[in-house]
Amino acid sequence: MREISEPVPKKDHAAKMDGSAVYVADWPHKDMLHGKFIRSPHARARVVEIKLPPLPAGYFAVDKNDVPGINEVHIVMDDTPVYANETVEYIGEPVLMLVGPDEDEVKRLADETQVVYEELPPVLGIRNFDTVFFDYRYDKGDVAAAFAAADQVYEEEFETGYQEQAYLETQGMIARYSDGKVAVHGSMQCPYYIHGAVAKATGLAADKVRIAQDITGGGFGGKEAYPSILACQVAVAAYKAGGRPVRVVFDRREDMEYTSKRHPSLCVYKAAVKDGRVTALDIDILYNAGAYTTLTAVVLQRGVIAASGAYNIPNLKVRGKGVKTNTAPSGAFRGFGGPQTFFAIEMMMIHIAKALGEDSLAFRLRHLARQGDTTSTSGRYHFPVPLPAMIEAVDQASDYRRKRAEYSKAQTGRFRKGIGMSLWFHGAGFTGSGERDHIKAVARLRKRPDGRVEVLASQTDMGQGIKTTLCKIVAKELSLPLERVFYENPDTDRVPDSGPTVASRSLMIVGELLRQCAIQLRERWRDGEEQTVEEHYKEPDFLLPFDLDHFQGDAYPTYSWAVAAAEVQVDSLTGVQEVLGAWGSFDAGTPIDQNILRGQMEGGFLQGLAYASMEQMEADGKGRIRNNSLSDYIIPTAMDVPVMEAQAYVEEYPDGPYGAKGAGELPTVGGAAAYLGAVEQALGGASLGRIPFGAEDALSVLRADAPKEVG
Repeated sequence: MREISEPVPKKDHAAKMDGSAVYVADWPHKDMLHGKFIRSPHARARVVEIKLPPLPAGYFAVDKNDVPGINEVHIVMDDTPVYANETVEYIGEPVLMLVGPDEDEVKRLADETQVVYEELPPVLGIRNFDTVFFDYRYDKGDVAAAFAAADQVYEEEFETGYQEQAYLETQGMIARYSDGKVAVHGSMQCPYYIHGAVAKATGLAADKVRIAQDITGGGFGGKEAYPSILACQVAVAAYKAGGRPVRVVFDRREDMEYTSKRHPSLCVYKAAVKDGRVTALDIDILYNAGAYTTLTAVVLQRGVIAASGAYNIPNLKVRGKGVKTNTAPSGAFRGFGGPQTFFAIEMMMIHIAKALGEDSLAFRLRHLARQGDTTSTSGRYHFPVPLPAMIEAVDQASDYRRKRAEYSKAQTGRFRKGIGMSLWFHGAGFTGSGERDHIKAVARLRKRPDGRVEVLASQTDMGQGIKTTLCKIVAKELSLPLERVFYENPDTDRVPDSGPTVASRSLMIVGELLRQCAIQLRERWRDGEEQTVEEHYKEPDFLLPFDLDHFQGDAYPTYSWAVAAAEVQVDSLTGVQEVLGAWGSFDAGTPIDQNILRGQMEGGFLQGLAYASMEQMEADGKGRIRNNSLSDYIIPTAMDVPVMEAQAYVEEYPDGPYGAKGAGELPTVGGAAAYLGAVEQALGGASLGRIPFGAEDALSVLRADAPKEVG
């Protein structure tokens, strides 16, 4: 392991440990106004009339008529209104905000506000859609010929549910408008995304909008796009407030019920098999976007690109649709579209192997992609694919092959065991030419006269350690003590746009830009002077151009890889499933800090297992999320996986800093299939295709397999 990998105390560790860290809810209350939303109780309705109670002096309402710019939140397609227009499209859509100096009084006024609606028929459920937001498709090879020549054809359906980010800190923003400029600060991932959104909603020039990140208590993707929505709403309220700051901080139920989650999905896979090998896949994918598009376009793009998994399938026909339902809009969640289709392809390959009477791991090994093979989009795996070595590492750690053979024998008694393994990748960075054509990242270093060096970038630390790792890169190149390099929370008045903190790009892309800045500064260093250096992103020369219209070319410059095994025990009396152990090998290139990487791997892996097992969330028959508290929506603790081993496998990426690749999203992407594969074995070989899979689901399988009474 390289010297850079040696762990150090995190830059933000002390403030969070001693309680001095200031989150958005911690800002002093003096002169603060508080906002409370009036939300739609209907999944779809026309707003007929708003009846406000008498408002005391200093209290006011804000709605669509108060938006000084355009009543649209700039995300991708810009169809989300800042405040509801003539209709509401999901339960919880904000119609207006009540604002005033006393929070309890604001809540009372909100409770007394009446909105008259004319209900309209909603569309609920992914199978009932009538509006398609996005429709992507691509082909590779000759699918029709492969199916015509097939020995066997297999078809199966796979379904995944919501997953809630459940970050420790709920959504929150503060805005103030004064001297013709609006300033917004709060809990966020992407300051410049918010900057563009607030400029559009307020109608202000770019230099009249300032966005700053407060210390942020977790994101997992949930603070990528949603803060743009909330920031616009609060900025409009501040515009009307006449110079006083306006704050909105969600309570837990409000946050869980109305903010974005992982897209539910429905995938139909059809496979052609010839001479024991999968020769073609015909795949239909549906992602439930909810009421508005938000990030569905880019989430779905990743899903369709990953639809054939880590395998070299010569013939592909893939179609993906993002469809509208009258439910809370779906959005980003760690893995960003990959977990849904990796679950489907892994389970499909496991089931085909079982139908052919083959060992599922040996079957998948035979299909693995290798360096030089073409990708699903006819690009190229330019660098080594280390999955075979990683499989051996996980097998050795978990005793997978021996346990798989042992648990395949008929099991009797109350407790039954199984073990499963899954294989996956995560494309590092933005899809296609996004970095080159849209993000165009810029990073800077500023040397102070006293020799201290400041990192100037728009990357946000949400607990993942980016402040620490970026400072480590700069300190190493400049041969400075780490304490001489510092990184403040991003503020768009002070830092360039180095791009959003998403897509596992921050370390690989921005870290390398800062390394180049440090080399430049080292060569120009002048004691006692202030100096600033800057670098701009340049696309690697080896990339095959990506055509998004046809999904052709290199979707990503490189890939992070992972293998995981999970061992479970099922109680045949209650259906309760217990994870006995989980083992993973994760290739994120060179670790820039071993402890930070380990934390990412263990936490992300656990999220992936929980996605398959306990994180149950549904919209009811009216479109309302009922699992809206941490009592009703269960997330795992360390007690839920008593044995977890996460190993780092290093396959260096030459264009990343010291060989580093994307790490944050990788561990969550593929663990679900390892879990469900283990459950299948414990349940005697049942073929399962839906997650989350809980105790009631297990009991249904056990009852179906139980011998029937005769007589």
